[in-house]
Amino acid sequence: MSGHSKWHNIQAKKGKADAKRGKVFTKIGKEIAVAVKEGGSNLDSNSRLRDTVSKAKSNNMPMDNITRAIKKAAGETDSVNYEEVIYEGYGPSGVAFMVEALTDNRNRTAGDVRHAFERHAGNLGTSGCVAYMFEKKGLLVIEKTDETDEDELMMKALEAGAEDFSSQDDVYEIITAPENFSAVRDSLEKDGINFISAEMSMIPNMTTAVDENTAGKVQKLIDVLEDNDDIQNVWHNAEFPEGWEAEE
Repeated sequence: MSGHSKWHNIQAKKGKADAKRGKVFTKIGKEIAVAVKEGGSNLDSNSRLRDTVSKAKSNNMPMDNITRAIKKAAGETDSVNYEEVIYEGYGPSGVAFMVEALTDNRNRTAGDVRHAFERHAGNLGTSGCVAYMFEKKGLLVIEKTDETDEDELMMKALEAGAEDFSSQDDVYEIITAPENFSAVRDSLEKDGINFISAEMSMIPNMTTAVDENTAGKVQKLIDVLEDNDDIQNVWHNAEFPEGWEAEE
């Protein structure tokens, strides 16, 4: 697993999300609503809500916004029913994509996703067509700083139950089994460790190397999908060229 996640590859320059923070908060609000509807508003007893709140914090969502979203979801009896849907397909040069949506209109979202793929040299596939190329894992990303002792951090992560620890460019990546994600995150949080990202992810077990031209096309498809309000997560198995940067 080591080296397969590659923060920049999986998240496709996640820093660009800073410019879309309002949209990110809206999407996380939908996740909170689903989590509350599924298991209630008590963080201690609702692990999904706990994980979603952690994701919100790692995206710098203010605590007031989080609390408001939970209270709103808990107080709504006739709230919108969101359906969770996973779309699978191929992007430019056969890059595998998995797209996670929360939608109140499956037909609308399916049409939008199909259109995005077709407009950007790809095609929407059938269920299971690329799922075998990915594994569901917990992914914790920590920024490298002068104060961080890599060996100490690695030992803490592994002792807490992490599967893998790796150093990538300017971040550390910690991989966990889905069932151990919350425990590892909580343990590191108690040690005062902050995360750039802490969420469940679909990590590719095989990657597709792309050249700079194709990388730009793949990034355009990612951007279009992520800009859709119904799309919560976009995962792919493209391996971008060393040093490649997406155009702003």
